[in-house]
Amino acid sequence: MEEKILLELSHISKRYRTELALKDITMALHEGEILGFLGPSGAGKTTTIKIITGQLKPTGGEAKLLGTDAENMDASIYEKIGVVSDNSGIYEKMTVWQNLSVFAQIWNVKKERIEEVLKQVELWEHRKKLAGKLSKGQAQRLILARSVLHKPRVLFLDEPTSGLDPSTAVAIHKMLLDLKKEGMAIFLTTHNMEEATKLCDKVALLYQGTIVEFGSPQELCLKYNRDKRYQVLLNNHKEVILEQNPENVNKISDWMKKNEIQCIHSCEPTLETVFLQVTGKTLNA
Repeated sequence: MEEKILLELSHISKRYRTELALKDITMALHEGEILGFLGPSGAGKTTTIKIITGQLKPTGGEAKLLGTDAENMDASIYEKIGVVSDNSGIYEKMTVWQNLSVFAQIWNVKKERIEEVLKQVELWEHRKKLAGKLSKGQAQRLILARSVLHKPRVLFLDEPTSGLDPSTAVAIHKMLLDLKKEGMAIFLTTHNMEEATKLCDKVALLYQGTIVEFGSPQELCLKYNRDKRYQVLLNNHKEVILEQNPENVNKISDWMKKNEIQCIHSCEPTLETVFLQVTGKTLNA
């Protein structure tokens, strides 16, 4: 059975005076799915989130969130979504617990839920610490905890792990995958293609305001795997890269019969390589 569509964009465009920031954006996000909206800085990722959440009006097209037009959302819709963006702040002179307690009262969430979420983001032992004393990674986890405190149906994450240390990023990744299993739909913007490959069910590659490719990370990597090659590490520590042809198939087969292969990997492109092939530009260009 197909999962329910919670977010639908149909031919969205956005113009800032003479600049067309978004061009004909069409896609959908389903229940229990992580959708990656990927592209370099300035590609239109944050603009898209602002349109979906009713902060900006599109120049053209229609955005529907939980069945409601994004331009006509009321409080009942906002109670069912969570947003983490680069300007999401915390109350620095309040403790970690107090930061969440304020929003728990607004959303009528029980105190037990605060404890549950703080343990989930590994901040329980810091609950009495002033938020202003948290490290950048801890503050980001507090913002994430606040965004999921009321168990939203749709979570918007705008570059959630940008600038964080690897261990903090891994902790956030685990939490997002757990939330997905619970049925939450997650709309993730990032320029980190490795992160997107790990987390996303579907990705949209955004370049200059246009979706240039859409599909699962695996589908896109295989689609652009035009030169099939294999990386082979032999027991003598020699590493070779072989193209797929009858001669090399026989060579690999012979090594395997002699038990001379330590490991073998296919060399399909990464999402970042796919982006380069499609646009001719790197993510930092």
